[in-house]
Amino acid sequence: MTDFAQLQIIKNGHVTSPKGFKAGGTHCGLRRKKVDFGWLYSEVPATVAGVYTQNAFQAAPLHVTKESIAVEDKLQMVVVNSANANACTGEIGMANAYETRKLVAERIGVSEHLVAVASTGVIGVQLPMEKLTKGIEQIDLDQSVTADFEQAILTTDTVTKYVAVEVEIEGKVITLGGACKGSGMIHPNMATMLAYITTDANVEAESLQTALKTATNETFNMITVDGDCSTNDTVLAFANGMNMQTELTTDHPEWHKFQDAFTLISQLLAKKIAKDGEGATKLVEVNVKQAESTDSARKIAKAIIGSNLVKTAIYGADPNWGRVICAVGYSNQPIDPSKVTVYLGDIKVVENGLPADFSEEEGKEYLMSENVSVTVELKMGDGEATAWGCDLTYDYVKINASYRT
Repeated sequence: MTDFAQLQIIKNGHVTSPKGFKAGGTHCGLRRKKVDFGWLYSEVPATVAGVYTQNAFQAAPLHVTKESIAVEDKLQMVVVNSANANACTGEIGMANAYETRKLVAERIGVSEHLVAVASTGVIGVQLPMEKLTKGIEQIDLDQSVTADFEQAILTTDTVTKYVAVEVEIEGKVITLGGACKGSGMIHPNMATMLAYITTDANVEAESLQTALKTATNETFNMITVDGDCSTNDTVLAFANGMNMQTELTTDHPEWHKFQDAFTLISQLLAKKIAKDGEGATKLVEVNVKQAESTDSARKIAKAIIGSNLVKTAIYGADPNWGRVICAVGYSNQPIDPSKVTVYLGDIKVVENGLPADFSEEEGKEYLMSENVSVTVELKMGDGEATAWGCDLTYDYVKINASYRT
């Protein structure tokens, strides 16, 4: 059971809050004016873990990054460009990703396999390497401006997304930091998102991968904005050990503390993505309880949070609980309709599969809130899960109708 009570969220914490991490960014011309090229650096090679998009069309940077990590599960630098995804770009795109890695390695004086590359933006357009090279030439490890990195990775995002937490293990306070981007093409099993989690703890590679996968299943894989899954989605975790000598593994007696901290930071980042969904006005949380299993609860929660009818009803502040019931019903999971109870916030709108006596006006007023929760009780078992998303608005269509123009 996850326990966040022991954890401390750092006010104004960033991805560089853990010891030994630096970040920066610059404008290299991929965008008209905005910062569009960023870098994240560890002073020493960091143990690394990664999870990636489930889309069959994986962009060139993903292949190069996975190849780097495969050498020794270590990275020291990741560079990210926005505006161009370097996806569906064939052999030229792969060559450009390799060339980016090579130029960055030469710039900072490390082996190529210690560099990861990432891109986000328009699909099917070749990277303008002369512009990207300009960005690489501006990397200055003595000038760490984390806010520039957080800005450089954005696409249609309206805000930067970052957080940091502290946890005490063996009497030592270690820090985890994170930064991410994501606003559209967001769907469970990864989304159009890039996320970077750092820690100054010393974590064994396989255990770090376990921490990342465990947290991802509960957080990044439980958000949706529009049901689309992109080509570039990547979450990387870095552990440089600069504030802790003892190597943490899943067998460590206090491993649960580290896992809880990792899950919390992932959840906070995931919720920031969901809240900043393209055109969104509300953060929506769906809680499924008493399902037959955790897996079943997750699938039902995803069905509800991904329903366009649910999302538009919430946008219109319409307490139309029938849309929630329909999503539960088509989730293809074990349910007994005569046992299902549904709440909008604290307002019971369905009890044992039948309409509950509630005030429509009260329901409408609640759905006008900035944060909306939907809870479904199934009375089938002990399975629980939470998913996050947002409402679906007119602005979502406007943003995506003119994305390339």
